[in-house]
Amino acid sequence: MTTQTNQINPGMTISLEGKIYRVESSVKVTVPKGVPFIKTKLKNLVTEEIIEKNFKVDQPVVEVSLSEKVLEYLYMEGKDYLFLDDNLEQVLVPSSIISDKINFLKEGIQLKALFYGETIFSIELPQFLELMVVKTEAIPSKLAINNSGKYGILETGAKLEVPLFIESGDIIKIDTQTNQYIQRV
Repeated sequence: MTTQTNQINPGMTISLEGKIYRVESSVKVTVPKGVPFIKTKLKNLVTEEIIEKNFKVDQPVVEVSLSEKVLEYLYMEGKDYLFLDDNLEQVLVPSSIISDKINFLKEGIQLKALFYGETIFSIELPQFLELMVVKTEAIPSKLAINNSGKYGILETGAKLEVPLFIESGDIIKIDTQTNQYIQRV
């Protein structure tokens, strides 16, 4: 669907040069001796890179609608990741879409995926997950501040700083967006 740039609002999804972007901000800029323009910040839904882009007023842009599905992680298949959707259909997600989120994927975890047609553009993990610590190791003394913690290696392979009282076998709650320990469960 084509829309005009002066109708761009934050939250919209647009297609630009073959890539899909979410509009983060949009401001009309008027200059005393010049042509007004629309200044936007756009987030690439694949790479999560934020770019700034200026548009002429009333320039046509292609607005796209994304569909959201809940997927359940099954296992890694080759270099890609196999998920199951609500209709029990298998969905193969490329490793480029998963990127560093692999650190928190284990069998049975459900997440949201954004699709444009049949193409998946991004996944969103739940903000909080409960995972088991399989190993702990001391933080090298150069990095530790007042011996405040140690590293916990989780069942998914993720490595993050945890308090000293956390031991192997403990289940901990973590924030997947900040990669931080929240509490022991």
